[in-house]
Amino acid sequence: MCGRFVITSPPAAVRLAFGYTDQPNFPARYNIAPTQPIPVVILDNGARRFRLMRWGLIPAWVKDPRHFSLLINARSETVLDKPAFRNAMKRRRCLVPADGYYEWQPGGKPKQPYFIHPADGVPLGLAAVAETWVGPNGEELDTVAIVTTASARSMAALHDRVPVTIAPGDYARWLDCADVSADEAATLLHPPAEGALRWHPVSTAVNRVANDDAQLILPIVAGEAPAEPPPRQPAKAAPSRPVKLVPNDEGQGSLF
Repeated sequence: MCGRFVITSPPAAVRLAFGYTDQPNFPARYNIAPTQPIPVVILDNGARRFRLMRWGLIPAWVKDPRHFSLLINARSETVLDKPAFRNAMKRRRCLVPADGYYEWQPGGKPKQPYFIHPADGVPLGLAAVAETWVGPNGEELDTVAIVTTASARSMAALHDRVPVTIAPGDYARWLDCADVSADEAATLLHPPAEGALRWHPVSTAVNRVANDDAQLILPIVAGEAPAEPPPRQPAKAAPSRPVKLVPNDEGQGSLF
C-alpha cells in the first residue's frame, strides 16, 4: 500500500511536472509519514494549485477525530462506495507528488523495506482524495488519503497493494471534478504499467520516522543491518541509571 514516501525533486521541477501556479519552497524529504503535512495538487477555479494537507483523511461527518481510525489509504475497489471517501471521490480528487515510496516485504523479522521509484526518474502523481474537516469551534483541517489498488504481475511479489499513479496525460481528467464524474475518473485507477517502477532493498533505518536523510534510499543487500554509530564514550565514569528501553519501531503494523 503506501505508508511512507519521498519527495526529492527540486520545487521548480515539481511545479513544472504538475503545472501549478504557486511557487512553494520545500526541502527534500526522505521519510514522509502519516499525520504529517504533505504536498497536494488540486484544481481550484480552473487552475492547478499547490496545497499542504494532513496525511490521514477525516470525513466531514466525524465529530471527534481522536476516536476515528487513521485513513491514509483509500482502496480503489471501494472508493466510490465507502462513506468515508464517496463525496471526496466526487468533489475533491487531487494528486500527491512523489519521487518514490517504501514498501515492507513480509516474512522476516524485522520486515525488509524496499524503496520503489519511477524508472524514468520523473515524479509520480499519486491519485488521492481530500476532505476538509471542520471542528466544533470552526477550525478547518485539510486532510488527504492516497488511493491504492491491487498490484500487478512482478510487483505482486513484493506486496499485494500499490499506490495508483495517474499518467501525466490524465492529470486534467483526474483533477476535474466539475466535468468528469467519479465513475469516469475511477477508470484511471489501475496499477502502474509493467516496468514503470523499479525497487531495491534499503536499510531498516527507514522504520523510524525520526530518520529523514538521503541514506535511506540507498540500496543494500536484502537483510543487511543498518550501520550503527560507534558508542559515545563518557568523559568520566558515572553511576549507572536504569534505562527505559524503547522497542524497535517497524512502523508498519498500524499503517496498513
